[in-house]
Amino acid sequence: MYYGEIKKTDIANGYGVRVSLFVSGCTRHCKNCFNPETWSFTYGKLFTPAVEEEILSALAPGYINGLSLLGGEPMEPDNQRALLPFVTKVKERFPEKDIWCYTGCTLESDLSLGGSNYCEATDGLLALIDVLVDGAFVEELKDITLRFRGSSNQRLIDLKKTRETGSLTLWGADGK
Repeated sequence: MYYGEIKKTDIANGYGVRVSLFVSGCTRHCKNCFNPETWSFTYGKLFTPAVEEEILSALAPGYINGLSLLGGEPMEPDNQRALLPFVTKVKERFPEKDIWCYTGCTLESDLSLGGSNYCEATDGLLALIDVLVDGAFVEELKDITLRFRGSSNQRLIDLKKTRETGSLTLWGADGK
């Protein structure tokens, strides 16, 4: 897997101060995507064990709330396969920190069994993600007043609460 950028103190892509990893590779190609250079699966730099350690070190300070995965498309099957072992390490080392993932996929269709982006790594990766921002960016639904998303069709799904309750729960529904 390749990545385009790492932001070590990001406040735009999830709650609090975060470390954000922008992976490369996306077949969706949304109109007016904010990051079209990351559509190529070989854009940027190779995601190596040294890069993993760099991110893990950046996550260590107490003021860092967690990790955000963006792209490109983290939920492209090849990216899922590369991210699963890394995100597992993040959760093992920092169980108190949350993981956010931004995807153009929709949870119920694309990331469910038989969905276009479902693969052998999907369930394991989703089990480690706390908040899934799902849905493709739609230019006609762009709304700059929305928190942590670009268009009104996109949802902030609290996957942790969804797993606990068995019912889809939106993040922030409890005032968080």
